[in-house]
Amino acid sequence: MIELPVLDGVVEQRPKKPNWLRVKLPIGEEYKHVRNLVDTHKLHTICESGNCPNMGECWGEGTATFMILGNICTRSCGFCAVATGRPEPVDWDEPQRVAEAINLMKVKHAVVTSVDRDEIKDGGSIIWYNTIKAIKTLNPSTTLETLIPDFKAEAENIQRIIDAAPEVVSHNIETVERLTKQVRIQAKYWRSMETLRILKAGGMRTKSGIMLGLGETKEDVIQTMQDLRDSNVDVITIGQYLQPSKRHLAVQRFVHPDEFKELREIGYNMGFDYVESGPLVRSSYHSEKHVIQGWGKNKWLEEKQLQ
Repeated sequence: MIELPVLDGVVEQRPKKPNWLRVKLPIGEEYKHVRNLVDTHKLHTICESGNCPNMGECWGEGTATFMILGNICTRSCGFCAVATGRPEPVDWDEPQRVAEAINLMKVKHAVVTSVDRDEIKDGGSIIWYNTIKAIKTLNPSTTLETLIPDFKAEAENIQRIIDAAPEVVSHNIETVERLTKQVRIQAKYWRSMETLRILKAGGMRTKSGIMLGLGETKEDVIQTMQDLRDSNVDVITIGQYLQPSKRHLAVQRFVHPDEFKELREIGYNMGFDYVESGPLVRSSYHSEKHVIQGWGKNKWLEEKQLQ
């Protein structure tokens, strides 16, 4: 395995986790049901691999975010809990297994993501296409969000996602331009923006996410939000970065819920169709609502009228 980056020689007093970041332990019969399905079908979920703080809540409601193309990534982002190294060979039966699991779970909305597979010429886009098609064939009434890699902004690979036509396509910018080299070591800020622009030009409803607490300023965040709007992104998620382990980048600051509320207001004023902003927000949190054109903005407008 490739070791993740750490800040050499820096000893800092880390900020104490505030009480607004408390999460519920995963319990309940529905959680056990999803747990059994994931294990039985030999599926990977970003809920587990990414140590998501909302796993208990989401699995308790019978939903999960599936991770295809294995659980070993070719990139070594400083924030991510997914293992880095040499991935296993592509499993061509995986698309059908994912589709069958979604069918057994009887979910109305599913989220699929993947590791980066830079060692494959197509970046894994063929498996992506097959997975989307398999899900749609077996679950015609299920809406689908796909959280994809950047595919190095190669149009041919991105086109496969467009051709498969999921309801929402998400690609996370993750952090501000100034911190990209530190946080997303093999990624490029403007390459990710180009991926989002290609998706939008292809008619997709697009989405991206930012983590806070890595050392960015408010001005950095607002600029990144504007860059996403300039790329015609429809949906934005903004959440608190939580350090997966001591080997990952440290949290520089825990952002107060009031700041997330302010960024939500700024986002809607910028023209985003949906802004999901809060300490525990992750890309797929409440994603079933992100599919609906106008839902978020209309709710925000109603709230303003009641004030």
